[in-house]
Amino acid sequence: MSEESLDAGDATGSDAGDDRSDPSEATPERPPITGLLETLSVKRNALVGVGVGVALAVTVYLVRALELLGPAAGTREYPILGPEGFFLLLAVVLASATALFVASMLTLVAAIRAIRQVSAE
Repeated sequence: MSEESLDAGDATGSDAGDDRSDPSEATPERPPITGLLETLSVKRNALVGVGVGVALAVTVYLVRALELLGPAAGTREYPILGPEGFFLLLAVVLASATALFVASMLTLVAAIRAIRQVSAE
């Protein structure tokens, strides 16, 4: 490299910030996330959501697959899995979507309560 290119590097300041300190020292200390998760009762909400989702999915599966409300109007063919397998897959999707929805709503309610409690103090 020529002297001109070295001088140009110094003039642009590329070597000016040659501070090689630990980057973790420059970032502020963050509070642990566990306090937030406990305040919002995320673990309890997830368990309640899974319970509600599984209960709903099992109920709907039994009603549909065992034809508890009578046979479905019209006939269909379910080529690979058959009707039981098809409805089992739908039940898994229903259970997971319901669990996510219920857990999210419970966590949202807990967050609103925590915000109101903090603002009331």
